[in-house]
Amino acid sequence: PVLRKQMTAIAQELLEEILLKPYAVTANSAANGCARDTFNDVQDYNGYASTGYCTVDGVPISALAKFNVSSTVAAGNLGGVGAALKVTVTVQNSGDTLRLVGWRTDYASP
Repeated sequence: PVLRKQMTAIAQELLEEILLKPYAVTANSAANGCARDTFNDVQDYNGYASTGYCTVDGVPISALAKFNVSSTVAAGNLGGVGAALKVTVTVQNSGDTLRLVGWRTDYASP
């Protein structure tokens, strides 16, 4: 149960980080390693993958080194909402996989 709780906490943290970013794409510089400090919109997280888990600025957290973390962002249909992005965060450890899915809409657009 402890490992599953750690996986859930990692996935929730990353999903919340992603969903709090702006919807609109904004130019930025490429991330370095597992750092996410240059990510400035939701779509920057598409294809993110890390062996072990790091802080936003790329400092590996040694206690979480055994977890593999990834995220995808894809356009999706959310019950008639115009613009929506489906965000999937995946955390893996020793053959166990946990996925959390969230949605980000462009609620700021008319």
